[in-house]
Amino acid sequence: MIKLKRVYQEPAEDDGYRILTERLWPRGVSKERANLDEWMKGVAPSHDLRKWFDHDPEKWDEFKDRYRKELFGSEAVQQLIDTVEKEDIVSFVFASKDEEHNSSIVLKKFIEQLLSE
Repeated sequence: MIKLKRVYQEPAEDDGYRILTERLWPRGVSKERANLDEWMKGVAPSHDLRKWFDHDPEKWDEFKDRYRKELFGSEAVQQLIDTVEKEDIVSFVFASKDEEHNSSIVLKKFIEQLLSE
């Protein structure tokens, strides 16, 4: 099972294995408070794509397409799949304030689709 959780929310027992899926470390959060098991920068959108998207909901559909293209064939994605298959519960931890338009949503759906094939 894959869950999504903001890094600014308190870690919980039922989060399972916590993976930060951001390229940049979240502002104002210590490593202790984040309580992460792993930081997978390689599954995050590229710097250029992140900068282009700039959390603009108007660009959401195009962002999803571009990000999925980046994910295909990525070694980091295979590493993430291996982790998801090994753990009972994995939480993709993200920093975005927008809980409806962020890369972790796309990543979760992408990984779930790959695992269902």
